[in-house]
Amino acid sequence: MIKGITLVRPAATPAELEKLMGFFTALGFEAGKGWQDARSTGAPFLAPLASLEFVHGAWPVSGEKTPEVLIEATSLDSVHHIAKGWAERTGLPADAIGPVAETHWKSRMFIAEPVQGMLFGFWEFDNPFHGKPIAVEGDLSADGMRFGVVVARWNAVITDRLLQGALDALLRSGARREDVKIVRVPGAWEIPAAARMLADTRQVDAIVTLGVLLRGETAHYEAIYNEVSRGIGQSQQETGVPHSFGVLTCETLEQALDRAGLKMGNKGFEAALAAIEMVDIQRKIAAKAADR
Repeated sequence: MIKGITLVRPAATPAELEKLMGFFTALGFEAGKGWQDARSTGAPFLAPLASLEFVHGAWPVSGEKTPEVLIEATSLDSVHHIAKGWAERTGLPADAIGPVAETHWKSRMFIAEPVQGMLFGFWEFDNPFHGKPIAVEGDLSADGMRFGVVVARWNAVITDRLLQGALDALLRSGARREDVKIVRVPGAWEIPAAARMLADTRQVDAIVTLGVLLRGETAHYEAIYNEVSRGIGQSQQETGVPHSFGVLTCETLEQALDRAGLKMGNKGFEAALAAIEMVDIQRKIAAKAADR
């Protein structure tokens, strides 16, 4: 009968709410369905796993501060790196993001205070396989990765939004601006060729493809879509460079706008996150193979 647990943390001011939203967005949390009315504004964030825990007696953790909310991470050092970078960009004090330290319960943790009085503990077990099946999964840290972004100019009112979303995801996840190469092509038809050119240079770790096809404006819509998707997939398979697919296929302009940041998220943002994850998976698989 129990469906879920929601922990509510009231922000003192709209500025604090904006800061908290920026902090958890930068760390890659999935945004839930928010609300805004005459009395209040809500910005929920979702996690794939939640628990409610009661504790009696002393519970020492790293440092002097004790967080009220604990968030388990799969790559604590990457999360700490992103959190420190976010704190520096927003002008927070140096001690707003504490150091990673050992705990007494076989784990590591750091304490973050994105706004004064709100303490969050980010932690992971020393044993990465604790409670989990052994699997190779990608982490959403783009630190040190190089990306190519191929974006169509046709329907720029849509593709520019997709590009903004993709760049937002890459930079928030730790990629450097100089490591993101943007290539603009006339339309969706030209995306596979440009993606293949980039992949053949071996100067990028992954390619994000962005474009839009509207059935109502394109008589040979299905023929173009089939060739674009086939060409992107073929480039990925033959070069071994991950290609993420951010080419929208919609019936109307309104549908495309919804998928470019209005009502249904930003598919450019999602495509960039997929590219980051695939690069990390590729590296982990290669590392495992080298260890054998």
